[in-house]
Amino acid sequence: MAAAEQPQLSYWERNPPYAAVALAHQANVPLKHAADPKGTNKSIPTLKFASGEELVGVPLILKYLTRVGFQDRVSNLYGLTPLAACQVDQWLDTSTQLVSGPTFEQLCQRLNSYLSLRSFFVGYSTTAADLAIWGQLQACPLWKKVKTSGSVPHLSRWFDLHAALPACTSAVTELCPTQKRAATAAADLAAGKGGGDVGSFDVGLPDAVQGKVVTRFPPEPSGYLHIGHAKAALLNQHFANIYNGKMLVRFDDTNPTKEKDEYTQNIIKDMQVLGLKYETITYTSDYFPQMLDLGERLIEAGVLYADDTPVEQMREERMHGIDSKRRNRTPEETLAIFKEMQAGTEEGLKNCLRFKLDMQAPNKALRDPVAFRCNLTSHWRTGDKYKVYPTYDFACPFVDSLEGVTHALRTSEYKDREAQYYWILEQQQKVWPGLPKVHIWDYSRCGTFHSYGLCLQVVSLSVTHSLVSRGCEECNSVLCLGLECRSWGASGLEMIAKLV
Repeated sequence: MAAAEQPQLSYWERNPPYAAVALAHQANVPLKHAADPKGTNKSIPTLKFASGEELVGVPLILKYLTRVGFQDRVSNLYGLTPLAACQVDQWLDTSTQLVSGPTFEQLCQRLNSYLSLRSFFVGYSTTAADLAIWGQLQACPLWKKVKTSGSVPHLSRWFDLHAALPACTSAVTELCPTQKRAATAAADLAAGKGGGDVGSFDVGLPDAVQGKVVTRFPPEPSGYLHIGHAKAALLNQHFANIYNGKMLVRFDDTNPTKEKDEYTQNIIKDMQVLGLKYETITYTSDYFPQMLDLGERLIEAGVLYADDTPVEQMREERMHGIDSKRRNRTPEETLAIFKEMQAGTEEGLKNCLRFKLDMQAPNKALRDPVAFRCNLTSHWRTGDKYKVYPTYDFACPFVDSLEGVTHALRTSEYKDREAQYYWILEQQQKVWPGLPKVHIWDYSRCGTFHSYGLCLQVVSLSVTHSLVSRGCEECNSVLCLGLECRSWGASGLEMIAKLV
């Protein structure tokens, strides 16, 4: 195939098509690929031809590449018989279900059982079915957690077998930013340019503009800061600094049952220990009046509905994709109930407000999440003024956008909630003109210290670099308060955050 005739594969950078690139390598099919700079979470991998025609979606792209490889007599990734080819097609369709969500682990268990006496999904050699499922697992943030749990030994064995294939390792190196940086670091180390086992914040933000980046550190005042919070805070400050922007601190105080002023004051003290420089401190409760107004606008737009389904039944319905019997309530009826909720009446207390999203979505985070719920507990800032409070899912995108946050940093364990965040913000923008776009940027969560103690590597490094001023034999807390008591300063905490 001439270079000019090669189709171009485009995709969203944060959802790379590992399977397509791996299959192209395995079948020796030339394939040009590049991330779409304008891609979003709604972008679907697309194979574009010089003729103007397109193939959309990874399964269809895999079918095309497999046929090209067979046509050129380079490979046969469709199996040896018509039956095998049909089985491969079936697995290609099944692979699309492997996305982050409550059913992910259950599906992994099914695949694990299927592989108990098999090394491949179809036949006795690698096919497009194997590469499709490997690519989905490789891209799923939950896979690492499931794999390391030990609950899917056969699936893990199969995954490691295919992850070691040259085609798959090449795809990961080409498509994964972390692997690209690792490959570059290895090359620099080999060339005598330094390197080593040192954590780094040397990464960039998408669509970042010098002088205009705004990040936020949003702790919930329901506990003390731990090393995971420190990493989040330092990352937000780091990006604000390198782009000459600013960082905001916003306390997410939407649950009066758990929150205390004591926690707020300790968090502020710990931020001082970390040496954080922020523009201002705000509270989500500052925006309660605007969010009540926003709630009414979304009700009138048909986006929210009042639901008095019991909690356990609602949980079961969401699990099985069953619409609530209250889903078709009229905006007028929902608005009247919302007034009852705000007044804290008996009828109001039976209800919550839910987004009318998609109860059949494979990603269960999209199955009509709750937007407002009642709580009669006195709020530590607003007292008894409010009887109904917005959920984090409702409040976070709105307040992020309202405060001008350009990049919201979240750990990768919440990646399956990104689609929810973007959809909710989109609905809010429709009824509240002028709300700007917010980019979500995820990063790895902190690894857990064994038995909640500081690992020997970190302690050893801290002593080597003179980051601890006194003995740390009893270092057994991952709270910033505990680390501070053991004389870990801001530089020491920053180093730990980078390592984990």
